[in-house]
Amino acid sequence: MHKIIVDNDSIILQNENYLDIEKNKDVTLYLFGEGKTIINVLEDCKLTVYHLGVDISNDIQINLNGKNSEVKYYYSVVNYQDNVLKIVINHNSSNTYSNVYNHGVNVLDKSLRFEVSGVVPKNILGCSCNQENRIINMSNGKSMICPNLLIDYFDVSSSHAAYIGKFSDDVLFYLMSRGISREKSYSLLIKSFLVPTDIDKEKVEDFMVNIENI
Repeated sequence: MHKIIVDNDSIILQNENYLDIEKNKDVTLYLFGEGKTIINVLEDCKLTVYHLGVDISNDIQINLNGKNSEVKYYYSVVNYQDNVLKIVINHNSSNTYSNVYNHGVNVLDKSLRFEVSGVVPKNILGCSCNQENRIINMSNGKSMICPNLLIDYFDVSSSHAAYIGKFSDDVLFYLMSRGISREKSYSLLIKSFLVPTDIDKEKVEDFMVNIENI
């Protein structure tokens, strides 16, 4: 079950794992926990989601159901066990926009998998569908990214990026050359990787503590 914090002027109808964002709204959600969730975004609504957690698996579906609807989805996870993120963005109306940023730190030798799909059906015009997926392995973890762009029309702007690896040795060396310890350098890199710059840090205090404990 998810814990949800809502910012800004918004009306959200929640029925277990089902959320409706009304039209003409500018909504920010802070989402914690795991499970299946369906979010419907209606006309002229701009939705920003910060979804953070430790050892979570999720099945997320976002339906952009009205013209000029937009979603920015930031998913940040600290992983110790075997976990999967599945997220599907359905562009069900013309002139809809999605930007998805999935970042994970796989601490141990377990499996972290991102399955991310952007869907634009035929005759849906003027859409932008983008995703960025990155996983940092702190040890010898088994990570996988499956980025899918299922585009059935030509009038669409889309992109995806996928990276699995470790933090750059050059960046780590630079921080340590400035007198920062190896442990503190890793802490700074993890924090900048997992915590979006414009997030309200007071709302994610528990997650920040988990980062410090990696």
